[in-house]
Amino acid sequence: MNAAGEAREPSGLPSGEAATPFVRELLSGLPASCSWLLPVIDAEGTVIDFRIAAVGSRADDVGGRSGQDRVGRTMAQLYPMLVGEPLWQLYHQVLADGVPGRLPDFSYAADQRGIVATSLFDITVHRACGGLLVYWQRLDEDLRRLEQTETLGGLGWGETDLNTGETTWSPGMYRIFERDPALGPLSRRAQADMIIAEDQPLRETAWQILDSGTISDLTLRVRIGDEVKHLRLVADIARDPSGHPVKVYGVVQDVTARETTRTAMDRLREQLHTQELTMLAEHRLAGRLQQIIQPVPEDVIELGCLQALVRYLPAENSVRVGGDWYHALPLPTGQVLLAVGDVVGHGLPAATAMAHLRYSLTAWTSVGIGDPGQLLRHMNTLCLQLNTTATAVIAVYDPADGTLVWARAGHPLPLLGSAGAARPLPWLDGLLLGASPRAEYQQGHLRLQPQDVLLLYTDGLIERRADDEDQTMHEVTRALSILSGDAARPLTTLLPPPNPHDDTCVLAARIRR
Repeated sequence: MNAAGEAREPSGLPSGEAATPFVRELLSGLPASCSWLLPVIDAEGTVIDFRIAAVGSRADDVGGRSGQDRVGRTMAQLYPMLVGEPLWQLYHQVLADGVPGRLPDFSYAADQRGIVATSLFDITVHRACGGLLVYWQRLDEDLRRLEQTETLGGLGWGETDLNTGETTWSPGMYRIFERDPALGPLSRRAQADMIIAEDQPLRETAWQILDSGTISDLTLRVRIGDEVKHLRLVADIARDPSGHPVKVYGVVQDVTARETTRTAMDRLREQLHTQELTMLAEHRLAGRLQQIIQPVPEDVIELGCLQALVRYLPAENSVRVGGDWYHALPLPTGQVLLAVGDVVGHGLPAATAMAHLRYSLTAWTSVGIGDPGQLLRHMNTLCLQLNTTATAVIAVYDPADGTLVWARAGHPLPLLGSAGAARPLPWLDGLLLGASPRAEYQQGHLRLQPQDVLLLYTDGLIERRADDEDQTMHEVTRALSILSGDAARPLTTLLPPPNPHDDTCVLAARIRR
């Protein structure tokens, strides 16, 4: 303060009465409930009051008085109950030392008829141009509107800090879960335990959806006391700049009344929506499992005596992963094993069964079992134990004499391209894997020539609902014929188009010598 009792300001800026036109013009453009106060000083230089010299565009105060009614009047005249109270002391302190101050959750009790008796504010005070810039942010009306919205909509919101584990609930959440606010929010484990057993899988589905970066919107049934409530949960995750999740936000709505009165058609629509979300989550998991089990190489595989190309084409119109698989590996004897199979069904069960078959095939060949018929018998026993069925074809090529030994189990016949012509291999009997414990598998033998191309495939290559199967087979054999007649043509030219309705796995092998 200077000798006249005015707050010191940086040189070059107007202060006190001289700054009034400047501050009034500035505040008139601010969409906020703020005011600029100038100190009222007595003959001894003591600040005894504060005069309102300018107000913001949202000028009405807690008593409904306009800015025009308040400008020029003092705080003691307008708000006598504030004199000597903490806010009054804050005004003096900020004016004296220039350090901005704040009074959170300030409760103002009015004594005027016709206005809210008690109001809640967050008040900030800054020294500016020889006076005080004061901003009153009203809290009670926002809180009241939020509480009324939650009550009318049966809503509540909560958030959990994943770093600290701290959970915050709105009043609506306590009403929905019929819990005393003094006890604080329920733990995540306690909330999970309330979900009825039939809906527990949806909890994992919600996390799968959130993990994919999508907002989760699911309806679950929870048991609260003796009552089962239908709660719609919309959840989202906040992440840090590196992409790691840091908070989970959720809005809960009690939709019990709606669920218990909806029509049979509405129930069916909701069930289909939930099933689709579950299938999408299962598809992502099965797809990851399939990529881990049998990663498909982008380039041609060099296996010494032959080149191999693998392509896996998922169905265009399906959200579920199939059980198609392949294998191409050199054996300890110097021979090369080629195999393609298809587990019946889709989704996680098919992907899991496919993993068992593929890894078991690797294990059997590593201990010296290289006979295609014997390998299929072992796979048949495994399918019976897994209670699943599958088809497969296994071929073993010996570069020493150029012979190919092969066998099939309910699988389409391989195709052979040789010297510009293509044909299926001779028919061999072979029962579906997992169909009978007494199944036997015939073996075929033939000699291959350099540049011959052998094509193993699953039924998605030729079985297409919209096209004629014979026409599709003709196109495949024609492409194989051209490939076998031109040694310079790469194997990638054999790549088929995707099947809209079924997964397709192809394994093409060209004899190098």
